[in-house]
Amino acid sequence: MSKKRNGLNVGTDLNGIFSVEDSENPIVVNPKSALSIEKALEIIVRQMRASGLRERTVHDYKTYVNDFVRKTDVEYLLAIGADAIYEWLGQMKVKDTTKRVRLKCFCAFLGKCFNNGWLNDMFWRNINIRVDEPIKVGATEDDVFNVLRQLDLSNFIELRDAAAILTMYQTGIRLATLSALEERHVDLENRLLRIDGALLKNRKVILLPFDMRLQKIFEVLFNQNMIIREEKGLENKFVFLTQQGKGIVNDESPKSNAIAKRLNYYKRKFGIENINPHALRRGFAKDIYKRSNGDLALVSKALGHSDFAVTARYLHLDPEEIADKLREFR
Repeated sequence: MSKKRNGLNVGTDLNGIFSVEDSENPIVVNPKSALSIEKALEIIVRQMRASGLRERTVHDYKTYVNDFVRKTDVEYLLAIGADAIYEWLGQMKVKDTTKRVRLKCFCAFLGKCFNNGWLNDMFWRNINIRVDEPIKVGATEDDVFNVLRQLDLSNFIELRDAAAILTMYQTGIRLATLSALEERHVDLENRLLRIDGALLKNRKVILLPFDMRLQKIFEVLFNQNMIIREEKGLENKFVFLTQQGKGIVNDESPKSNAIAKRLNYYKRKFGIENINPHALRRGFAKDIYKRSNGDLALVSKALGHSDFAVTARYLHLDPEEIADKLREFR
């Protein structure tokens, strides 16, 4: 009697067919699987600088990516997973809003890795940190002048600070733009800031007017700047200088800014909460929005935003304001 055949038992011995020695197509390790995070960061930083991205942005990428490597011991790019990212976030002793900023930067790095073909999927897109969004109140005119009236304008540092506060409040420029302003950007005759695209986040030229009071302060400040440069033997053309005649940004630490520190000092000294660069810019936006009867397009252009959605989020319109606007259509 013939033996019954069993379809689940394979009679031919194929063991060893996939061994490297016998295979005509030996296993080849994909080179990108061996790409270290350190090397990927080095390449991306080079690409960012070639694209003209700001040094502060580059600094953030390097800071947060290196922090991830240090705290998770993940060395290679393809070893990064959601678990490692959550482990990194879990070790941070900071507010959730700060975690979200760091996560956004790290995910942007991973996005560039994906675009370079080093990662196969965008697994990080589902990683979120939910936080309650507080309504951020901008500086008011009263806030600004409560500080300005208490400054001694015969003192160079306080004169400079007064000019910086008024410039940010009247023009809405970012702290980074303020720090890079040169005297050629200030048209005293026509009372305009003529800011070229190289200084702005969106790379577009913008003209921003200021009043006669700031015009006078600029005239005095420029004269003092000239005296300080001569004393220190420097030739820069920055509008805002330290008492040593240098720019207000620390080259070794882009986030260290003399004006930001002074505003924090005034906030504590005078007990005025909304005196910081973001509050001054937001105050400018809210003021223009109200004076223009809610012209979002004008505010967006003045702030240099890429689209209205960014401006709408930036204004943080409170529920009453939204209701008032909707009531106009009823």
